[in-house]
Amino acid sequence: MEKLSVSEIINNIQNEVVFHAVSDDYSFTLKIDSYVPYACAAIHDGFQFRKELWEICLHSAYERWYEEDPETKNMIAFHPIVIAGCDSRFEYDLNRPSEEAVFETAWGKQLWKQPLPDAVKQNSLKKHDAFYNVVATLIKKLEEKFGVCVVYDMHSYNWQRWNREVPTWNLGTSNINNDRFGAAVESWRTSLSEIVFPNNIKSTAKINDTFQGNGYFLKFITNNFKNTLVLATEIAKVYCDEYNQILFPEVVAKVSEELKYRLPKHASEFYKTYSNK
Repeated sequence: MEKLSVSEIINNIQNEVVFHAVSDDYSFTLKIDSYVPYACAAIHDGFQFRKELWEICLHSAYERWYEEDPETKNMIAFHPIVIAGCDSRFEYDLNRPSEEAVFETAWGKQLWKQPLPDAVKQNSLKKHDAFYNVVATLIKKLEEKFGVCVVYDMHSYNWQRWNREVPTWNLGTSNINNDRFGAAVESWRTSLSEIVFPNNIKSTAKINDTFQGNGYFLKFITNNFKNTLVLATEIAKVYCDEYNQILFPEVVAKVSEELKYRLPKHASEFYKTYSNK
């Protein structure tokens, strides 16, 4: 891995350079092992929380971890194109538009002891904007090269906070072209439902059961690139004890192992189906 400026990362993509880099402000990573018609993202994997925010934040480190998506990058790390956030969504949320990305309250609780100075906010929003400049360049390149593209937008959610049975996997599809891509959504849901987990964890997959796919990452790509499908893929946090902050590495490894072959198989079928339409 190398440290590159955003302009260097963009230049590499435009020239189809293979590389693995962290942005020079350490806000995100991008790995491109080869240029293929699919990409993986883990935008809430990050947990960095810059020091000037420590003393003024009312949420504890555990509360931040609880709302982040730990291990989602590791679940997709083997794939050719992986982009992931490094910073906590409590500094700025990459899944919200820039005007909403810096929270004042978070999950019903005031976030800051006092209002953030504008300069502090702008520092965070620069990183948000830079990330989306790279995303736009990447998707544009993949559409130009292949005609169509599918993006696997990996997230996790706290299943124990629900007062009903919820699925192991949830796909949010309310903001995609379901008339065009409905078959691809269903085939991805079916594949996820077939995963056999350790520890007798149930494997169910549903569409719009817990979340509907309203995130900005999906909307940004969908609104700007008409030939790219974003699959907002949420795994329940069955891979950890969400109340005691204990990770289950054998479950993370199993998810990674299963996605290692299921994901490119689905992407290949997607490309064969939609590249000529």
